Amino acid sequence: MKKLNILIFILIFNTFILLGYLVSYSNENTTNKRITANITEVIDGDTIDTNLGRVRLLGINTPEKKQRLYQNPKDFLSQFKGKQVYLEQTNEDKDKYGRMLRYVIYQGINVNKEIIRQGWAHYYSYETDKYSSELQKAEQSARIQELGIWEKSKDSCSGCIILKKLNNIDPGEYVLLGNSCSFQCNLTGYTIDDDSSSHTKKLNFILNQGEEIKIDYSGSIWNDAGDSFYLRDSYGYLVLFYRY
Repeated sequence: MKKLNILIFILIFNTFILLGYLVSYSNENTTNKRITANITEVIDGDTIDTNLGRVRLLGINTPEKKQRLYQNPKDFLSQFKGKQVYLEQTNEDKDKYGRMLRYVIYQGINVNKEIIRQGWAHYYSYETDKYSSELQKAEQSARIQELGIWEKSKDSCSGCIILKKLNNIDPGEYVLLGNSCSFQCNLTGYTIDDDSSSHTKKLNFILNQGEEIKIDYSGSIWNDAGDSFYLRDSYGYLVLFYRY
């Protein structure tokens, strides 16, 4: 009887150990999974190819091709080409294009965060995770220092163009800009962007003193859950920034 009790105890003990391992393995692989990979190619400032597939860096959005500072984050990532890094998965796995959504960690450095810290990207994420707060603080620091994409425009109109209203309710989304300068402003070549940088609108008009203009959008552009407004001059320097 005593031997039977011991065997039952051992069986129950081993069962708990196995369950603990399975739970730990499950959590590691669904919420905080790190795997090693080699970077084989740099596509742009927030996309790389690895021996495991294409990766979109989480939490950031860098300038698109032909935009100011497009090359800077791309060159920065190029130094890791051929090197072994950690790819860390948090909440999200893949985007609609099939790219893995990951944080890139190299020798303890969060590469995603470093790109933001240098001012080469803004924070961009649909789901918050363990790194969101760090990335947001890095962006705030770069913005205060006016680094990279946050460098202010020197255009004479940059200090008096006003965002009077941004209507993000669809249908009928629009932006209302005003001119509080004591002179007219030629906004030809200026651009308006959102966080995704996929709805860039290039302006082509002159705004007279005291005048305002309504810029209409067709379709859903501004996210109801939160988005950012960027107005840049014809050289890509920041004129206005607004986040809701």
